[in-house]
Amino acid sequence: MNKSELINEIAKVVASKQEAEQAFNAIFESIKQALAKGEEVRLTGFGSFKVNGRAARTGRNPRTGDEIKIAASKVPSFRPGKELKDAVNK
Repeated sequence: MNKSELINEIAKVVASKQEAEQAFNAIFESIKQALAKGEEVRLTGFGSFKVNGRAARTGRNPRTGDEIKIAASKVPSFRPGKELKDAVNK
């Protein structure tokens, strides 16, 4: 399912496709802003989003075999909740 298909599913519940798209965009923008601030977003029954730190490390260029330094970074992660896991494993 892609973004437009998800919006169409939301539009079946809400009055219009335009309102569904606005709601969809507002939800994901709010999640992005919270993660950018370093906050965790918990959606009970669905799961939680948070930012994890990845330490700096040494890697290898696969073409040349040369060592390269990979900088530390922050990566978003998602941990599914129990209800989502149960729904997937039915």
